[in-house]
Amino acid sequence: MIEALLRKMIRTGDLTAHLPGGRVLKAGDGTGPPVVMRLNGRGLRRLVANPGLGLGEGYMDGDIVLEQGSMWDLLRIVGEGGSRGLKGRGSWATRTRKAIKRRVQQVNDRVASRRNVAHHYDVSNALYRRFLDADMQYSCAYFERPDMTLEEAQVAKKAHIGKKLLIQPGMKTLDIGSGWGGLSMTLARDHGARMTGVTLSTEQLSLARERVADAGLEDQVEFRLTDYRDLDETFDRIVSVGMLEHVGAPQFATYFQTIKRLLADDGVALIHSIGRASGPGATNAFTNKYIFPGGYIPGLSEIVRAIEDAGLWITDIEILRLHYAETLKHWRLRFMADPEIPALFDARFRRMWEFYLAGAEMGFRHGGHMVFQIQLAKRRDGAPLTRDYMA
Repeated sequence: MIEALLRKMIRTGDLTAHLPGGRVLKAGDGTGPPVVMRLNGRGLRRLVANPGLGLGEGYMDGDIVLEQGSMWDLLRIVGEGGSRGLKGRGSWATRTRKAIKRRVQQVNDRVASRRNVAHHYDVSNALYRRFLDADMQYSCAYFERPDMTLEEAQVAKKAHIGKKLLIQPGMKTLDIGSGWGGLSMTLARDHGARMTGVTLSTEQLSLARERVADAGLEDQVEFRLTDYRDLDETFDRIVSVGMLEHVGAPQFATYFQTIKRLLADDGVALIHSIGRASGPGATNAFTNKYIFPGGYIPGLSEIVRAIEDAGLWITDIEILRLHYAETLKHWRLRFMADPEIPALFDARFRRMWEFYLAGAEMGFRHGGHMVFQIQLAKRRDGAPLTRDYMA
């Protein structure tokens, strides 16, 4: 079984696997830097039983050890072999199985949403400071040039979003999932917006408020520990970056109905989210268990349907493809190189995050993941008729 699995997963590259009992298997076409891994009995059983979850758990727990090369090297040759490429939506049975799995994974009521957010974002601000840019943007950057630094690309992302929002000074603007506050502060400082940011993370809220005070923006920016569904006011502009992935498919209708309810009649909203090019699917087992419980990367078809049902106009869609692969590359390299992380977090936690960051990058570089930005309005003339203002 392990031979068949490796032949299926590894078609290029040079992999050597040392199995229990001294057996050695080779996979790939022998090209590129060699990768050598050693599996104990539990690691082998995990890998065969559930390759995606088993590889991650085996690596975390030390049951799978890379003696030459890194986890990124291993996942790269898996990705380049085409096993993660687009394969279409599959049969009726496959689609039904994924739909059931989505429903089970994503019961994101208010209690579950707070618990899921805390699982990922309330780990420690110290962790995120060590691999994010200086403004702590934890979402896809915008690489206008391939030689951009991470800081430059995140500034470009915020500027790109600001243009699409068409903010005029004094406009009341809502930031759903405001994170550590960087985007809200930028829209207030550079565009004159009056910002309200909402988050479910106590760690993020505390630091965001501290940053606003330090920047002297208290009169323009307010952050609340609030579920977006509980808001009851009207906003000229709404922005949501990296939040839709936490909503879950069963809540898409509520999400866009809430945006319509909160948006002024002449308002504009901009939704920025990871998406999957292959249509509706299910969150992989490792990510759901260890990284983003309750999270789900939607297909564009699911989002468009929910927007249509809410009665909103789609005034623009932009697909960002390799931008997130490059963003994750920067994060992974910073995470692996930071000298303080080994003192702050144990080896198992570090291997978990290494696997997550490397695997996520390969999802964008060789799989079907991308990012979409959807501009919305209540009226057909809510945004200009041409896209010149975005450039």
